Amino acid sequence: MIKKKNKPELLAPAGDMERLKIALLYGADAVYVGGDLFSLRANAINFSIEELKQAVEFAHNLSKKIYVTVNISLHNRESDMIIDYLKELDKIKIDAIIVSDPYIIKLAKLNTKLPIHLSTQQSTLNYEAIKFFKDEGISRVVLARETTKEDIQLIKDKVNIELECFIHGAMCASYSGRCVLSNFLTARDSNRGGCSQICRWDFKLLNEKHQNIQGTKDFTFCTKDLSLLKYIPDLIEMGVESFKIEGRMRSTYYIATIVNIYRKAIDEYFANPKNYKYNLEYEKILRNCANRDSVPQFFNGDYGATCQYYNGRIEISNQDFLGIVLDYDDKTNLAIIEQRNYFKTGDEVEIFGPNISTISLKIKEILDEDNNIIEVVRHPKQIVKIKVNDKLYKYDMIRIKKIIK
Repeated sequence: MIKKKNKPELLAPAGDMERLKIALLYGADAVYVGGDLFSLRANAINFSIEELKQAVEFAHNLSKKIYVTVNISLHNRESDMIIDYLKELDKIKIDAIIVSDPYIIKLAKLNTKLPIHLSTQQSTLNYEAIKFFKDEGISRVVLARETTKEDIQLIKDKVNIELECFIHGAMCASYSGRCVLSNFLTARDSNRGGCSQICRWDFKLLNEKHQNIQGTKDFTFCTKDLSLLKYIPDLIEMGVESFKIEGRMRSTYYIATIVNIYRKAIDEYFANPKNYKYNLEYEKILRNCANRDSVPQFFNGDYGATCQYYNGRIEISNQDFLGIVLDYDDKTNLAIIEQRNYFKTGDEVEIFGPNISTISLKIKEILDEDNNIIEVVRHPKQIVKIKVNDKLYKYDMIRIKKIIK
């Protein structure tokens, strides 16, 4: 059995406090978040200093970690603000900052004792660059999402430094976040957190005479998502220290599902590495909770036409997530549910969570808050009760049961 100390960190995103708690409770070892300043997700809710204090307290009580993204491309007007911000992060005992701008690296070293992780925004793909940044004081490198298995192994062989690899989530059509199309077409700077996702737009495809090339659909160069579930054993054996999930803008249901599946896969491998078997059902669950296909992308060297959408792409909003458990009454076996999507009596559902095995049941009766029988739950965040014989816990989730092929 592999020693526990070698088990990789499972690192999850969080766009707000609820998602942070969900990620940690569902099995993440650490969470990365953005603060109000200097973060590359301008449209996320992000965390104030006071909220970051609460996040640190919650995580540290679970013996888990909080990393803060300070990965913006710094402009002159912000250079006077950044030092005080870094000192405040150090004061509240943030476990590390994630940085891309070399100047911020310098300021953090001079003014704080914060561990510094190099952001994927640096698109680091080779061991010589990693040696350079290690000499600059970086303790961990978040590798570019374009890094192959061979690249990772060579870097591991050449440089003694922690490596963090993306294992799941959205991909950029450019080198990890270095796209300028958003700036050109919408005046929203990708490298300042304002990406308008131009790569997901539909375009007219023109020939050299500027004539439209007729097709069944408009052209797009949108990438499919990344999933390295099949390659978890490879990454573990290579000694990658941190497995990173993308998605600070994703829903609580998405975060819970993805973290839960990868937690199981990692733990199952460590429990019996010689007899570990890839669980195809896990792959199906991951595929079903997102609205884009996912593939290994660059990791296995097969990054051709199958890694992108060119036309015919349909993204359907996921309505599987029905509700979240607020409480459970042991005497009556009633679960108190906060609704997130429409459901009704007779529906076949599943309930999953970090402390239970997945439960399948058919909803026979629904009660409202006043214990009146109702047939349909259709109001946003409506509080209802359903009978579940197995004990549930706060933050367990209920979803539609699907026959996934």
